[in-house]
Amino acid sequence: MQITQAKMADLNQILEILRDGRNQLAEQGIDQWQGDYPNEEHIKQDIEDGFAYLVGSDDDETIGALSIVEAPDHAYDELDGDWLIDTDKYVVIHRVAIHSAHAGKGYASQLFTNVIDYIKKNRTDIKTIRIDTHEDNKIMQHLITKNGFSKVGELHGVYRPDENSYVYALLTGN
Repeated sequence: MQITQAKMADLNQILEILRDGRNQLAEQGIDQWQGDYPNEEHIKQDIEDGFAYLVGSDDDETIGALSIVEAPDHAYDELDGDWLIDTDKYVVIHRVAIHSAHAGKGYASQLFTNVIDYIKKNRTDIKTIRIDTHEDNKIMQHLITKNGFSKVGELHGVYRPDENSYVYALLTGN
């Protein structure tokens, strides 16, 4: 698996992957991503800031996308909970999606393993990795905790007024 930084030429491909992810969530009855988040402006900003990444399989096919956002992430300003450590040396994994054409092949687990390893090895300044997901997204919650993250709290109304998200953190050991 390869994780490569996205360029503006990749915008439409990322948007298609995220639309597919939105559809997968809707089919599961999960209200996550059913509004205006994430939208084209979010992804353009991620690309401009160097936060957007494409995920490629070992046979060089693009299978997914994600963003690794640098601190500070103001979505977490109103955390109802407590961080594992109080630091500004963190990154946040956002907008993770594996295209449905590649679902069920273990790519999401591989993605988490690779991203965590990359951050631990190449970002020795980073003390913790943060992530959140919709309260009804049980598959993502399982994937997050399976990869060593601890639930640290909740967000209320950050992405949409009546939406709750569970927040997780992982210490990098750096």
